[in-house]
Amino acid sequence: MSLSKRLDIVSSFVSPGVKMLDVGSDHAYLPIALVKRGVISAAIAGEVVEGPYQSACQNVQKEGLTQQIQVRLASGLDAMTVEDEIEEIVIAGMGGRLISTILDQGQVKLQGIQTLILQPNNRENELRIWLEKHAYQIIAEEILEEAGKIYEIIVAKPGKMTLNWVEQTFGPYLLKSKPEVFRKKWLKEAGKIEEILLKIPEEHLEERLELTQKLSAIKEVLDES
Repeated sequence: MSLSKRLDIVSSFVSPGVKMLDVGSDHAYLPIALVKRGVISAAIAGEVVEGPYQSACQNVQKEGLTQQIQVRLASGLDAMTVEDEIEEIVIAGMGGRLISTILDQGQVKLQGIQTLILQPNNRENELRIWLEKHAYQIIAEEILEEAGKIYEIIVAKPGKMTLNWVEQTFGPYLLKSKPEVFRKKWLKEAGKIEEILLKIPEEHLEERLELTQKLSAIKEVLDES
């Protein structure tokens, strides 16, 4: 099964042989592809919306994988139980705040999970802050552009880490590599901030200061100052 560029890169972080939970699996494309490629032998596809759930069920059945992939209608980590012996969790294609909420509400089910593979569509900083506060360490990050949109992927394992504001905002690994897509994202963000600053009245000092500081940080990170 062909995956989008975004999901293909997400799939590259799934460890061979693990049993995986795909939260918000949509059409179950990711678990289907991973099983068909022989990367994993079993997975759970969780979906909270009836339409995509039915679509996932049909796709798994069509591919003849009903023994390897279980599709469950459930919210977040409620899709799995201890008996499932899930080792890795993928949550992709949602906002960073929603992913943080899903992890927060399912903390009791995170015991024994080896790896979290997360692909937030926005608010990546909030997700990094959640991971730091809940004793997870980021072990890898990726950034990509697809169909005019830029996505980040964050991979984390249990373990302590300490991030400063710059690392929370830009990503500790992305800060080191600074690929072209990373530069494109933050140059665009800098342009947006500059436009906003032109419209904010001078007397709104606190708001202007916050934006000015973020703009300075972006320029420093990109060596544009």
